[in-house]
Amino acid sequence: MSDDRGIRDRFPFAKPSPNPPLAGVRVIDAGNMVSAPFSTVLLADFGADVIKLEHPVYGDGERKLEPIITLPNGQTVSLWWKNGARNKRCITLNLSKPEGAAIFKELAATADVVVENYTPGTFERWGIGYEELKKVNPRLVMLRISGFGQTGPNRERGGFGRVAEAFAGLTNLIGEKDGPPMTPGIPLGDLITGLVGSWSIMVALYYRDARGGEGQFIDLGLYESIFRILEFDPIQYDQPDPRHPEKRVHTREGNQLSYVAPSDMFKTKDGYWVTHAASNQQVFEKLCRAIGRAELIDDPRFKDNPSRVDHREEINGIVREWIAQRTRAELAEQFDPLGIPYAPVFDMRDVFQDPHYLAREMLVRVLDPQLGDAVVQNAVPKFSKTPGGIKRLGPQELGAHNEEIYCGELGYSKERLQELRDSGVI
Repeated sequence: MSDDRGIRDRFPFAKPSPNPPLAGVRVIDAGNMVSAPFSTVLLADFGADVIKLEHPVYGDGERKLEPIITLPNGQTVSLWWKNGARNKRCITLNLSKPEGAAIFKELAATADVVVENYTPGTFERWGIGYEELKKVNPRLVMLRISGFGQTGPNRERGGFGRVAEAFAGLTNLIGEKDGPPMTPGIPLGDLITGLVGSWSIMVALYYRDARGGEGQFIDLGLYESIFRILEFDPIQYDQPDPRHPEKRVHTREGNQLSYVAPSDMFKTKDGYWVTHAASNQQVFEKLCRAIGRAELIDDPRFKDNPSRVDHREEINGIVREWIAQRTRAELAEQFDPLGIPYAPVFDMRDVFQDPHYLAREMLVRVLDPQLGDAVVQNAVPKFSKTPGGIKRLGPQELGAHNEEIYCGELGYSKERLQELRDSGVI
């Protein structure tokens, strides 16, 4: 344990940004679970004032997700929530109650952005759909995330990352060729949608503020974000190829790639897994020289990438055999001087000890009332003049900022605040 403590103590403490680029942008995060909160935490890292709404009884679903730890005092803490709600101010509000919906409109009137990820029609049923909100704030940008989008025959179907990944075609690409389709070990679809969502918000704000435009709502389906990153799959299926007269459906190939060879996971002599892909001709030629097989460059089977893809079992086998006879250190000695791209397959033990992560300050410590301090990812990406920063992790208590926002900013009296608590509105 002491060695682990020494490793983590090398990481610097996080600092608030001295010049946050999104200072003055107010975001109301009315979402739940992963996709919407992830889109807003990315904005919060760069200075947006994100007000996170939670149900006064149940809270955000992230609070119930593992990993959950028990502190020496018996208190349980969701580590997912701690990082996912960082830099946000958290209040409680029951949107399904008429008075809660009325308060939500007051908040929306003060905001630049509202984000929600409920089943389509839910906000309209509560009287707080976009058409109602724009009456109190015509400049409002509203991001609406759902499993399948606001329109279409599937619009009311429930959806989350794993479902969207399958519907979009991503799950079918993961796994061994003859095995079952597999899903990533994280809710990748939700996180990808969070990234697309934060980008879409910035596009809408640019149109509104730099182009003299208006507010608008953004309709984003989880499956759409994932489908967009499949890049060549639709056009490959659509366009004929004399080499492949039948329609080409991209399918899973294990750790090999259908579009680049050699590419695979390779095991070193000392038991480490490394990955490599010769993504262009120059890299392939460097690889051939590094492994002492320069003659492969002129081999008709491997003369160019299409030829290598057609013979990927052979070329992957050659590389696999060579790597299996070398340690990871010996591999680095051969590959690094030539600039051949490869990487060992890291887990968090490797990350915490890696000098590059340390030098880039990818991990920082944040002081926290419950945890003392905790190591989390730093804000990404790095800006030279307007960097992001981390001020705090997610608060443990529900409604931690109720008084600050309802009394301090909306002007409610403490008596009204208590009435709202007693009636279950907050």
